[in-house]
Formats: sequence, structure tokens, C-alpha cells
Amino acid sequence: MSSGKIAQVVGPVVDVAFAAGDKLPEINNALIVYKNGDKSQKIVLEVALELGDGLVRTIAMESTDGLTRGLEVFDTGRPISVPVGKETLGRVFNVLGDTIDLDEPFAEDAPREPIHKKAPAFDELSTSSEILETGIKVIDLLAPYLKGGKVGLFGGAGVGKTVLIQELIHNIAQEHGGISVFTGVGERTREGNDLYWEMKESGVIEKTAMVFGQMNEPPGARMRVALTGLTIAEYFRDVEGQDVLLFIDNIFRFTQAGSEVSALLGRMPSAVGYQPTLATEMGQLQERITSTKKVLLHLSKPSTYQPMTTLTQRQQQHSLTWIQQPTLNVS
Repeated sequence: MSSGKIAQVVGPVVDVAFAAGDKLPEINNALIVYKNGDKSQKIVLEVALELGDGLVRTIAMESTDGLTRGLEVFDTGRPISVPVGKETLGRVFNVLGDTIDLDEPFAEDAPREPIHKKAPAFDELSTSSEILETGIKVIDLLAPYLKGGKVGLFGGAGVGKTVLIQELIHNIAQEHGGISVFTGVGERTREGNDLYWEMKESGVIEKTAMVFGQMNEPPGARMRVALTGLTIAEYFRDVEGQDVLLFIDNIFRFTQAGSEVSALLGRMPSAVGYQPTLATEMGQLQERITSTKKVLLHLSKPSTYQPMTTLTQRQQQHSLTWIQQPTLNVS
């Protein structure tokens, strides 16, 4: 395990210097640093750029308060890895795969998978078309959803995107017995708490895994939590061979977090201030959200907040290129 030292801390971005001749960590590798040498105060950094002369630029998954120049940083040799499998059902995780529901301790021997993976090959993708009965009359009658399709909920603040997602999770679990993975990206802590207790009271929590990178989290966590939820869903699809629904609420916060760290990484902003890598980041996420021939259903429902209730923003346009069935929520 190679090690370096912190050279600079700028908000959520940390530069780490490695000695000349040492092997540099690969892009997307997870690095670990301990505040004041205290093993209980571990902070995970993800390598984003190689700057040359043994210097790498990383994004912190937690607050960098307390980090100082000269602290030793260790390379784990692999990307962030999170728990997967049936053990994740009924539990709530953060971006690093740590449980945050204050329930019984999570199984240490549970399988883990890296959050960075390649998308399924083109010849593995499903080509079948079948209607998904959601149990919501207005959707089933006027704009039915396809199994394995990508559905986007577009709307301004407070028009019911999250409520619609909650209803869909409840109906799918009760009527179809399907597994759902809910990923909260940069949303309100209150909404996540309400959703958890509602699902627990209705009994559908045992069919659902939940992952949260909430509004108060650093941008690094909000940017990567969507990949954490996707990795859990992919395991059910590829290894368990089970139909699974992936809900992402809110995809706008995903791009917003990327925009926050983009300037600190030294990238020139593009149109309207968005990061120049917006299309690439969106593509890397969306290409992995797909149905394969093994599994009939892998439905992504990215909820998308509309700034100024307009569909002309670059983020909205990039989302629409990946979504087959947009649903517009209006007040």
C-alpha cells in the first residue's frame, strides 16, 4: 500500500503528493487519511486527476475539516467498494456503503463491489417491450411505462416528484414483489427520514435497499452516491438474476455536485456555468442503467428538478437524451 502526504486542501478537493519513484494511484482509486492519526476519524478521498511531479488531485467523500498539510494518505489500490446482495435489503447506506440507519451491525463478510464499472456490452442488452402496471391509474392509462425502460420525472420544487416515486415503490413491492433500490442524491434529510418510516410501516422496506447522499453532504458524496445505488442494483440484475427497479432522486443534484467540484479541479466552465464534463458524467451513469437479456426489468426513474421550471437548461437537455418516457409534473 503506497502512501503520500497532503499538499493542499481547498474545500472538498485535496492534493496529495507522492515521493519521486513511487507508483501513483490510478484514477478513481480510493485513498484513506486519518485526522490527527486517529483511526476512528477516517476520511476517504477519490483520485480525480494526475497533476504531474507525483501530485494527484482528489475529491473528499466527507468533510475535510481538520485535515492539515503533511498528514499521511494511504492508497487502497482499488475504487470505493460497497456492500451488495440480499443483506442490503431493508438497510440504509451512505456513499461509502456504511449503514446509517442505527439498526443492528451490518455483516462484515457481505460481498462488496467497486462503484466504478463498465456498462453491459451491446449484445447483452434486452430488446423486448412489455408494459409495467404501476397501479397509478393516470400513468397506466395515459402514459404507460415500459419494463426495462428509463422514465424521468420532470418538475419544479414541491410538485410531487418524490411522492410519486414513493407511491411507485409501494405499489411495485406490494403487487409485483419486486426489489427496489432508492438512491437519494442531494435531497432533503426530512424526505429521506419520512420515506424510510413510511416504508417500514407499510412493510415494503424488506424489499428495498436505500442509499443517501443528502443535501448537507459534501459535493463528492453527492456526486458518487448515484453510483453506489446503481452498483447495488446491478448486483441484483447481473448476479442474483432478479428484476429490480432503480430510483434516483434527484438527478439534477448529481450534476449540481459535479459542477461544484469542477472549478476546484481546475476545469474551465462551459455554457451557463455547468462543468465541461457534464455529457460524459451523465453518459457514464446512464449507460450502466439498462436491462439485459437475463433480467426483464431494470427501470430507472431519475427525478429531475427544473430550475425556473424550464426544460431548456443544459442539464435537462442531457437528461432527456437518455430518457425514453418523460413525465412532467406541474403545479
